[in-house]
Amino acid sequence: MCGIFGYIGRGRAPEIVLEGLKRLEYRGYDSFGIAVPGNPLQVVKKQGRISDAGDCAASLSGPVAIGHTRWATHGVPSDANAHPHLDCTGTLAVVHNGIIENYSILKRELVARGHVFRSETDTEVIAHLLEEVYHGDLKCAVETILPRIKGSYALLVIARGDTRIIAARQHSPLVLGMGDGASFAASDMTPIVEHTRRVMILEDGDIASLTPDTIQISNGGNPVERKEEIIRWSVDAARKGGFPHFMIKEIFEQPDVFSDTIRTLRSEDPPSLLKEVPQVTLIACGSSYHAALVFKYLLEERCRIPARVEYASEFRYFTPPVEGLVIGITQSGETADTLMALRIAALHNCSTLAIANAVGSSVSRIADHTILMRAGPEISVAATKSFIAELAVFLHLIDMIREGACAARLDYAHRAIDEALLLDLSLAVECCLPAKDIFFVGRGAYYPIALEGALKMKEISYIHAEGYAAGEIKHGPFALLSEHTPVIAICPPGDSYGVMMSNIREMKARGTPLILLGEKDDRDLEEISDVFIPLPWASSVAGLLSATVILQLLAYHTANALKRDIDKPRNLAKSVTVE
Repeated sequence: MCGIFGYIGRGRAPEIVLEGLKRLEYRGYDSFGIAVPGNPLQVVKKQGRISDAGDCAASLSGPVAIGHTRWATHGVPSDANAHPHLDCTGTLAVVHNGIIENYSILKRELVARGHVFRSETDTEVIAHLLEEVYHGDLKCAVETILPRIKGSYALLVIARGDTRIIAARQHSPLVLGMGDGASFAASDMTPIVEHTRRVMILEDGDIASLTPDTIQISNGGNPVERKEEIIRWSVDAARKGGFPHFMIKEIFEQPDVFSDTIRTLRSEDPPSLLKEVPQVTLIACGSSYHAALVFKYLLEERCRIPARVEYASEFRYFTPPVEGLVIGITQSGETADTLMALRIAALHNCSTLAIANAVGSSVSRIADHTILMRAGPEISVAATKSFIAELAVFLHLIDMIREGACAARLDYAHRAIDEALLLDLSLAVECCLPAKDIFFVGRGAYYPIALEGALKMKEISYIHAEGYAAGEIKHGPFALLSEHTPVIAICPPGDSYGVMMSNIREMKARGTPLILLGEKDDRDLEEISDVFIPLPWASSVAGLLSATVILQLLAYHTANALKRDIDKPRNLAKSVTVE
């Protein structure tokens, strides 16, 4: 959930690390800090956002630095709880992403031995454990203490007067970069790509020693080599490019994301797993869960393959009977609950397939097969283009099972996104602005699109929003309907159109404002609506895409009108790498 970045080279390390942390701020923005291993060791750390801190690294200098941007887990956001954390002597500094599950036990033992803690975090125990075993060899000290730690970690450690950075990984992502006379370590590739495209991805149990010219990796005490990867996307992909927010930039990238994902998947050898299995279980969280629900509806309706969708966070503790194929969907490839769910599926002798956006991520090493979407870096915390990319993967799989029956429609479906981007949603935004509660409803595959629309609205506007299957709203939520509670309903042509219209009329009779999405020139919908939004290309595939984009834009423009912090909504972070 947090971001870490380290640099060792011939440049001004504090400035380089500070800029790198700004690239990682979407992973956590409660507080931040930087440490430089001079003599004495120098540290600057503050509550709040890097973007608000000015030139806080001006007092630091040196060729080595590590930094951290935090999303609070243990302890409130504060200067004291910000990373890096030090040992009692001020000799060692640690930055950490992950959760130390046995930190309470370790802390009690350390306090009993005389150690003084300055924070409420789990991370600080690492610095004090290192203090007890460090005698000049930092890598040896890290190797000595890690067996005592239970949980997940991506660690960077420095010591006063030492000219190395020591990095370690267990169940939390850590990427190393190799530059010209410089080495880098980070939570993901975003801050590295400005300096080099050559990276290595550490695996669980790896410990790395970084100098400007070398990276040495060991695992279990034995030297190992990790494959060098080349970052394919450009630096510009991680910049706003003239847009006021990353979210709106990424929404406008969706036509290309959809078509690129479809085109690339067609050029690859498709996994044949789906054609051979009796049933499919999908496991995911958040927006990925909603994309999986869309796939369930389409897979059962069009391919007659039974499918179930489970929250990854529940699957670990309440594992249902599973057989056949288990598919894990995770944009980052590092979502802790999804990774654990796939491991459990493998223990049940199920075939596993991962769908992810990150090359070399942990999920690709756990699953039997991996399909990569082509969304590129997604910086805004609210998922938009990664959701469209997931839909592209699922629609491609449907087309593959049906032996190309959907190919022509997929070739042109991105045009529906283009047209949705041109719509004027100002009247719908005005309807949403005064609301305290908003309901989103749909039927069939549009029900999970309604869920996703509600999630986007609550994430970035802070208006309470809920998604429902349209027929369910009368089973309780009707009690909340009033002239102050807008309903956003997706009502395309199809088998459920008639009953959907009945649901809409029932809601209208309760005086609720109606924002309706439907086929252009649908007079019935226009007459009953307070705001009517025509769905470009209202056929099933294109309609799903255009409805998704319309609801993303509605959430964005509503949040923008309310002056919310759209790319960094409160209490949220991008990659959920802890349970």
